[in-house]
Parts: sequence; C-alpha cells; structure tokens
Amino acid sequence: MLRTTAALPADNGSVPTALVAGATGIAGAALVDLLAGQGWTVLALSRKAAGDVQDRPGVTAIAADLTSPESLAAALGQTAPTHVFFTSWSRQETEAENISVNAAMVRNLLTALEHAPLEHVALMTGLKHYMGPFEAYGEGQMPDTPFSEEEPRLPVDNFYYAQEDVLMEAAARQGFAWSVHRAHTVIGFAVGNAMNMGQTLAAQATLCRELGLPFVFPGSETQWNSVTDMTDAGLLAEHMLWAATDEHTANEAFNVVNGDVFRWRSLWPRLAAFFGVDPEGFATAPRPLEMQMAGMSDAWNKLAVRDSLAEPDLGRLATWWHTDADLGRKMEVLTDMSKSRLAGFTGYRRTEDAFIALFERLQAERLIP
Repeated sequence: MLRTTAALPADNGSVPTALVAGATGIAGAALVDLLAGQGWTVLALSRKAAGDVQDRPGVTAIAADLTSPESLAAALGQTAPTHVFFTSWSRQETEAENISVNAAMVRNLLTALEHAPLEHVALMTGLKHYMGPFEAYGEGQMPDTPFSEEEPRLPVDNFYYAQEDVLMEAAARQGFAWSVHRAHTVIGFAVGNAMNMGQTLAAQATLCRELGLPFVFPGSETQWNSVTDMTDAGLLAEHMLWAATDEHTANEAFNVVNGDVFRWRSLWPRLAAFFGVDPEGFATAPRPLEMQMAGMSDAWNKLAVRDSLAEPDLGRLATWWHTDADLGRKMEVLTDMSKSRLAGFTGYRRTEDAFIALFERLQAERLIP
C-alpha cells in the first residue's frame, strides 16, 4: 500500500508545533496520530481536553470552545504553533446558521493565534462544495463528475465557502500559507463523531446479527448502482500534512479521496460477510436507517451490557441521519484526484480495506462484539 512520507519542515531544524482543531473527531484524531508519530509537537484542541492523549509523548490536550473568542484567547495565549489543521464543524438547523457559526469558529481560532509564528493553515471541508449544503443537497445545476477543483462555486449559500473566505482573508492579513482539503465521506475511528458512516454501518450490522435481521442497504438506486469513492481518515491526515509541508502546494484547494472506485452493490455483500449477516440491496425505494434502526437504543444497551462493550450509548457510535444523507443521494458522486497526483501526492487506500480495518479496530476497542 502506497503511503506518503511527508516529513518535518526543514527550514531551521527546529521541531514544528501543530495545533489540531477538532482533535477528537474522525479526521483530527488521525492527524494527532500521524503528527505525533512523526515527531511533531502537537496541541490537540477540543471542547473538552481528551484524556487519552494526555500521556502521549509530544501531545498536549487543550480544552477550548471555538465559538468563544475569550475561551480561545485564554487557552492559546501562551502557545506558538507553526501549523494549524482545522477539522472541526458544528451542525446547525439552517445553512444561514451553519455559515454564521462555522465561519466564526475559523475566524475566532485564527484571531486567537495572531501572535503565533504561523506558517501554514490547512482547512478540511468536503464535497458539499460541489453538491451544495444539506438544505439544497444536489438541487439545481451541478458540475459533471468527477468533481474538479477548478469548478466555480455554486450560486447558493454554503458554509464551506464562508470558511474558505475567512481563511484566505486571515492568510493575507497574518502572512501564512493555506490549503483546503475537500474530502468525500470519511472512514475512521472517532466515538461521538457527528458524521461517521463506518461506525454507523458497523452498529447497523451488529444489531442486524443480534436480532436476526437482514443487512439492508438504506440508500437510493443511484447510489447502489453508481461508481463512487470515499476517503480514509489516515489518508486524509497524510494529505493535509503533505500540503502543509510541501513548498509547491501553498494556497491551493485539493480534493482528497482514496484513489479507488467501487459500487455499493458490490461492496455491500462483502461488508455483510465480515459481520456474518445477510445482505439486502436496493429494492424499490430507499429504506433509511432512521426508520430501520428506530427504537434500537435499548437493544444496543442490552447487547453492550451482556458483551461488556465500552460504549452503551448507541447515539455515540451511529449517526443514522448522516449515512442516510450520503447514501440517499440521487446523483453520482465521484472525485478527480489529478491535481494532487500531478503535485506529487501518492497516498492510496482501497476502500474495502479501510472499512475492514475500522471494523477490526472497533472490535479491538470493545465497541462492537
């Protein structure tokens, strides 16, 4: 399996300091692992300081609220990061609120770091850049697939656009380089994450096996049959580190996906085989998980108690609404990675392997039996 080998910046021989915003999330946790493993000093920022990073060499957990300038000023006033990796977001009821809150979080963090010797800020966004926000998901004119970074913005409000604008304004004012990383659905380990298809499907399959139910694909006919792709959290971390440390990638936006393509109609039976459940594909209409899995919290709790699982709260493992939104799309979703390849990024994952690796880790961590 090809992997990138992004190294420490070699400007003055000193060890750089990375601040990871959203350090307990699906992408942030992978970044903390990668950066710490490569010898960086890491400031792991989250709303609550993560206890599991406190004892790791080179990693300091910092608790701060990205929506509060006062909280950030108090937490970061004595820090001096050279690189920032922003992977956090806060889901709101409307896109107007998403724009207000999520753009402010980027602005608040960068304002709190005006004193710091910032060299590069990497921002994670996603393919809603091309498809529109949840309120207007796939509505209106969309670019052809595979999505290319050269496509103009859609004529709709989108918090990704607002975050990019804040980032670029701060870069011009504070003198750092930037990169934007547009990931597809991310596969990775993060308990309590609001957008986690891999853990959601693992919870669904576990409950299906427990209750003798078929493993039913919840999405649309288009998603069942179309070619698509996904993004492994480890690969995303490698991509963000590559762009933050390569002298030729400054001030650019990049798509980032695994590099393979697949159809759910082929992958679904293979995921079912891992759990020993009977797969059932698209029939006549989508069968959303919010309906399939309604009322399953008690069954999960009983299973967790019986098998001594680490997380009895099903809501911290499964996000039915997000997987329904992803798999319910009625358009092909496929991403062009040419820009990254031509710039030198060679990272690759096979999506099936990414799912299986996640499932095995969930078992090892006693989150599923």
